Amino acid sequence: MRHRRHRYRLGRVTAHRWALLRNLLVALFRHERITTTEAKAKALRPLADQMISLAKRENLHARRQVLAMVPDVEVVGRLFDTIAARFADRPGGYTRIIKNGVRRGDAAPLVFLELVERTEAPKDKGKSGGDKKEKAPKGQAGAPGQRKKKEKAAAASA
Repeated sequence: MRHRRHRYRLGRVTAHRWALLRNLLVALFRHERITTTEAKAKALRPLADQMISLAKRENLHARRQVLAMVPDVEVVGRLFDTIAARFADRPGGYTRIIKNGVRRGDAAPLVFLELVERTEAPKDKGKSGGDKKEKAPKGQAGAPGQRKKKEKAAAASA
């Protein structure tokens, strides 16, 4: 009997499903927040919690177990150094799922999967309004050669 043997299969064969989950783990630990479908997030959540629990043990065997699942050495180092230290006092529940509407193409429910005690990324100074791009005058944005003619006329008069 197969009672209580539910797994998220995600419509993929086993090798493809594991590759997908490994790549999502790398993205989650690198960016600390990812946008994905609800089914993928629910499948990924126990694996992410398990990797953080292993990283909290801080021994060689745990590091090798995490490396078997997370193929990026840089991300594993970050997981053991910063993320595991951040969750040292928390006994579990390291991730949260926040609903984010539906995908435009197929109406699949999208969610944010993020680490609970996520550090906010610094705001980009270039986007704060200091470096605004000039817009072309209406009707001339796509006109070929108009800008070159104006530049030549300005250079000739100067």
